[in-house]
Amino acid sequence: MNGAESLVRTLVNSGVEVCFSNPGTSEMHFVAALDKVDGMRAILGLFEGAVTGMADGYGRMAEKPAATLLHLGPGLANGLANLHNARRAQTPIVNIVGDHATYHAQYDAPLASDIAGFARPVSGWVHSSTSPKTVAADGARAVQAARSAPGQVATLILPADTAWLDAEHAADALPVPAPATVSTGAVDRAARALANGKKTAILVRGAALKEKGLVAAGRIAAKSGARIMCDTFAPRLQRGAGRVAIERIPYFAEQIVEALKDVEQLILVGAKPPVSFFAYPGKPSWCTPEGADILYLAHGHEDGTAALEAVAEAIGAPKEPANVAPLQKPDLPKAGASFDQFTIGQIVGHFLPENAIISDEAATSGIGSMIATATAAPHDHLSLTGGSIGQGLPLATGAAVACPDRKVVCLHGDGGAMYTLQSLWTQAREKLDVTTVIFANRSYAILNVELMRVGAENPGPKALSMLDLHNPELNWASIGNGMGVESTRVETVEDFIDAFSSAMKQKGPRLIEVMI
Repeated sequence: MNGAESLVRTLVNSGVEVCFSNPGTSEMHFVAALDKVDGMRAILGLFEGAVTGMADGYGRMAEKPAATLLHLGPGLANGLANLHNARRAQTPIVNIVGDHATYHAQYDAPLASDIAGFARPVSGWVHSSTSPKTVAADGARAVQAARSAPGQVATLILPADTAWLDAEHAADALPVPAPATVSTGAVDRAARALANGKKTAILVRGAALKEKGLVAAGRIAAKSGARIMCDTFAPRLQRGAGRVAIERIPYFAEQIVEALKDVEQLILVGAKPPVSFFAYPGKPSWCTPEGADILYLAHGHEDGTAALEAVAEAIGAPKEPANVAPLQKPDLPKAGASFDQFTIGQIVGHFLPENAIISDEAATSGIGSMIATATAAPHDHLSLTGGSIGQGLPLATGAAVACPDRKVVCLHGDGGAMYTLQSLWTQAREKLDVTTVIFANRSYAILNVELMRVGAENPGPKALSMLDLHNPELNWASIGNGMGVESTRVETVEDFIDAFSSAMKQKGPRLIEVMI
């Protein structure tokens, strides 16, 4: 076998079952090896930024890495924005990035670049193979690195000659260490803090935002009265009926300050103290109240769920958690009701099937759906973790690959969706069960808000035109149909009820453009 085949076999041995790809010349031996090795599903994306976003969605839901296959430095660079988001989400991903043959590097060919330099800011592990004899071992190390708690991006650079020259054999999977156990001292400190009478918030992130961790946090809340919170953009949150409801940190700095103003101690579980997304004139960047005590119960590489359970036992918490959301599906809006994000949210919450996955990049149009789905059927909610827009569509695509038996609903603003619209083509090609709702307000609406908040006074027509998506007006129904996804445009509550309820009853990709 050659180096490429040894790598594909090693990835499969290590539990990597999917490769999201946009390959080029340097990766052709890896492409050919995909037909020689059973167990690896190859999925084509038409833009590397979509490919990396798909790997993020897959990793968040499968809880193990997919591979990406990217072409040289420019291909990796095209995928950096969603690798940034994946790094913030602590998603396990293994990037395979082709490079020129080792002996060709001396000639500075047109596509030569500093691949490792592109990779380092978004990767926790970077390595370039130097021999076909070591490619398999390098691949096993890449998977091990990606799966190390809490999860990270690992980038393996594969020079073309290390892929085509003879290799000896594939490598076996390397052991993946479990998350570290939280010290008894950290548990004791948290338990004592919860008994001191101070107003306390527990900020949770990572795997502890799944049902088991939420139950433990809810038990602590039932005993101590502590508030249970999560970041504005939590990578994956299980929510809805039957699950412990959790407060989400607001987006804007002054809202965070207001939400936390009474907090005297903040206990962190896999999270960092909340800060403002941006700096603003006259507004704070650090949003935890001055003088509040900050305690680290669990760091990101530690087992936050077990830590919460240990604290619950230490304080004698009841077995039943507080703040469990009831099942209260929103009523459908009445005929003739205003067609806006809130009535759209009611409809989404009403028809959302049990165990659905929501990929949310609705931005300024997302509050309505967030409110309406709080007591809807239980579901997973995936957020835009790193703030780099254009994640929602590929995130939904990857989640659908990871969970083919679950309905995926993507809520997306029209401007952000243009960044990675190629994801729709992959959804059609792979027949993925994704329903996309495009909020068509014809504007980068969040930037209109930010324009005012940063103190840019009296914006003129040139400035405002930079935030406007008219002239020409986007037509998402046509875009979706052109990508092979059944798509429609709706302008009334009644039409959206018909379109969304129909999509929830059927399998396969659908797109609904809502004119708001």
